[in-house]
Amino acid sequence: MSEGGGRIQALLKMLEAGRGNALLHYSLGSEYLKQEAGEQAAEHLARAVSLDPEYSAAWREYARALLACAQPEQAMDAYRQGIQVARQRGDQQAAREMEVFLRRLERDRAQGKGEKPAQAAAGDPVSGADPPGDEPGA
Repeated sequence: MSEGGGRIQALLKMLEAGRGNALLHYSLGSEYLKQEAGEQAAEHLARAVSLDPEYSAAWREYARALLACAQPEQAMDAYRQGIQVARQRGDQQAAREMEVFLRRLERDRAQGKGEKPAQAAAGDPVSGADPPGDEPGA
């Protein structure tokens, strides 16, 4: 079993033991996203933001998971919600990151590029790395 698969199994055991809080679902969603399992990631990240609607990092990862599931419109909505939450919480870095990702998606849609893979549309969905020259703080 891969290292990531082992982490997922450990997290699932915690979930089965009744510890299903927002952080656990966020962690599961992030691990599934690393394993390129977008649907499972989106499921757990949606649960994370429903349990804690003010969890800005969960909104960011949820949007990335939706992109991995080829749902750019829903991803844009998640980014918008995440930006609003991050601003309300004073998390300016998270807000700026999500603004960059949202602008890229909106630009691609306006240019008629249609649905793009998550990596091309929003940086690397696993590491969150941005392509050179398009840094969130720029």
